[in-house]
Amino acid sequence: MSRNLLVEGLSDAVGFVGGALIGFWAGRLLDWNIFASGYGNDSIGGIVLVGIGGGLGLQVARRWQAAQQAKAKTLNEESDEV
Repeated sequence: MSRNLLVEGLSDAVGFVGGALIGFWAGRLLDWNIFASGYGNDSIGGIVLVGIGGGLGLQVARRWQAAQQAKAKTLNEESDEV
């Protein structure tokens, strides 16, 4: 059980950070700097992209986890039938 929680936590973290980095670099391509002084439109747009990217990355990680669990459940059911 604790191993599953560790894998779940790590995959959530990797998904969130990976998605946030993708959002950050997408903002940099659009020349939106989240570290600019003040809260101009460019800075807010970059922050929004990082947030959206982190959220999407987390959702991708959760869907991957669900697929892995379904695959493991199917394999367990097949091995029980044999």
